[in-house]
Amino acid sequence: MSKYNITEKKEKKAVYRSLVNSCLMNELKMKVHEILFKQKHYKDKDYSAKKLAEDLGTNTRYISAVVNVKFHMNYTSLVNKYRVEEAMGILASKRFGKLNMEDVSDMVGFANRQSFYAAFYKQNKCTPREYRFQHGGYTKRPSSSKGKADNNE
Repeated sequence: MSKYNITEKKEKKAVYRSLVNSCLMNELKMKVHEILFKQKHYKDKDYSAKKLAEDLGTNTRYISAVVNVKFHMNYTSLVNKYRVEEAMGILASKRFGKLNMEDVSDMVGFANRQSFYAAFYKQNKCTPREYRFQHGGYTKRPSSSKGKADNNE
């Protein structure tokens, strides 16, 4: 292990996380979920942690603490999780079978195809295209010519 300079990842202890009392943290968790998930602000490419904090009348450190402690991830990972989950539904639906990956990526709020593929693969261990094939989301299976199928994806 020392040959490649690999060390185990240490859990960081951010002091500000302990400064937010548990009652406020639970309240903010519900509000974060309400705004990001129920109101679907995760679809907005420009909706940042700073904007969320402004909407909740708090600061980004509190948002960061709540997301880290209550959702066990950072803000970007949380937003991408919601986006990927919606993309999974779109990709499995025959109704959206003719959409290309850029369209799906845009519909769920990713800024570009590369970030969509990276987040999707990180969460599902397969590409969006593979997921679509596995879950029958194509209305018509693309031709066997790999080049043609890839141009649409």
